[in-house]
Amino acid sequence: MADRATWSEWLREYGPRLMLYARQQTRCEADAEDVLQNALVKTWKSHGDKPREELLGLIYTNIRRCAVDLARSHDRRKQREQTVVADEGPPVAWFELPDDDETRALQVALAALPEKFREVITLKLWGDLTFAQIGKTLDISQNTAASRYRYGLEALRSQLASEAKSLR
Repeated sequence: MADRATWSEWLREYGPRLMLYARQQTRCEADAEDVLQNALVKTWKSHGDKPREELLGLIYTNIRRCAVDLARSHDRRKQREQTVVADEGPPVAWFELPDDDETRALQVALAALPEKFREVITLKLWGDLTFAQIGKTLDISQNTAASRYRYGLEALRSQLASEAKSLR
C-alpha cells in the first residue's frame, strides 16, 4: 500500500502538468487521458514501480510518442472507413484559470503560435522542464529549445500587444 500512496502523491504533484502537455498533443480530452495513462504505464514498466522526479522528462517524451502513435492510429482508421468525422465541439481549454478576457486572449494567442514554439513554451512554463530536458523530449538540441522558447515568447508578446492596441 505504500507504493500506491507514493504514486498518488506523485500524480497529485505532477499530474496537472502532464495532463496539460497531453492535451496539447492530442485532439480531444479523452485522447489526452488515454495518452497520459499509456505514457505512465510505459514508463512504469521500464523504470520500476517507484515514481521519481528524474523520470519526468521521460514521461513527457512518452506522452509525445504515445500521442503520435494514437494520431497515426486514428488517421489510419479514418482512411480505412473513409468517413467524415463531425467536429467535436469547442476546443478544450488548456488552462484551468478564471474565465476572463485576459485568459481568453492568452489562450487564443498561444493557440495561434506555431506548434514548435507553443510546445516548448508549454514544457518550460507549465511542465517546469529545463531546456536540456525539453531538447531530449522533443529530440532537438537544448540550444534550439531555448531559441524556440525565446522566439515563441516574443511572438506571444507581439500578438498580445497588437490585440490590446486593436481593442483601444
